[in-house]
Amino acid sequence: MEQEKRELVIIGAGPAGLSAAIYGKRAGLDVLVLEKGAAGGQINLTDSIENYPGILSATGFELAELFKKHAEKFNPEIRRISKCKIEIRDGKKFILTKKGKTEIEIEATAIIIATGAHYKRLGCEGEAEHIGQGVSFCAVCDGAFYKGLEIAVIGGGNTAVEEADYLTNFAAKVYLIHRRDEFRAVKIAVDRALANPKIVPVYNSVVTKIEGAEGVEKIIIKNVKTNELSELKISGVFMFVGQEPDDECIRGLVEAEAGGWVKTDEKMQTSIKGIYAAGDIRSKFLRQVITAASDGAIAAMAASEYIRETK
Repeated sequence: MEQEKRELVIIGAGPAGLSAAIYGKRAGLDVLVLEKGAAGGQINLTDSIENYPGILSATGFELAELFKKHAEKFNPEIRRISKCKIEIRDGKKFILTKKGKTEIEIEATAIIIATGAHYKRLGCEGEAEHIGQGVSFCAVCDGAFYKGLEIAVIGGGNTAVEEADYLTNFAAKVYLIHRRDEFRAVKIAVDRALANPKIVPVYNSVVTKIEGAEGVEKIIIKNVKTNELSELKISGVFMFVGQEPDDECIRGLVEAEAGGWVKTDEKMQTSIKGIYAAGDIRSKFLRQVITAASDGAIAAMAASEYIRETK
């Protein structure tokens, strides 16, 4: 096993992690960023971003590229890894990683967890069997497969409503199914979606079953007020029913609320001194690109202060 010693290790290269890398390098720190997937994180899957100040409109991929290029200007090391686990031994912080076939143990003075979150599964009958065969969690990735077809979007938040609107670029009809009697998304997104003639809202309903031989052919939905069952013949289902934290590397080590969302103070410090959390993995009110970037900046400056004190 190879061993390293670094000042600041950031786990995750989404908006929070890359923002932390920028601020960490500008503070003069030795910065290592570890990432399992593509730099930019979950925003790579977003079709359009209109609420990041200074960027009037961009795809998630375009904004992710801007974040990455900005971070690379300050030359942090960004390393692709296949696994990651944090351990505390004798008061010291260690990150166990794997790069290719090589096991690496990194001792870090400070750590920022910026691993983000992922979309939840619905958990209904037939969902697991049809993932990749009509069940999707990414409108940008799979929307073009449904040109001229009828599909369903499940959820009532910003992501569900906005992605339903985007999917009308391909689908002939989009059923927007929500378990409540009104959508939770911001008004501008709801108004835009409801004004789209291709979107059919289905309120007070949940999906109980997804059926189809080689792909999705229909879904069974239940009205939560009347318990009445009905079916919709569709060719695809897009799930946007909330998120779960990607907390595997830190699970059980720091204090977290129900569901695994990591608790921090105003400096992004977790219950362990010198370990910080930034972005969507945090217990927080709003999970957006702008709040993730802010978290990353705060965490990096707090980590810089901690590292100086430690020295």
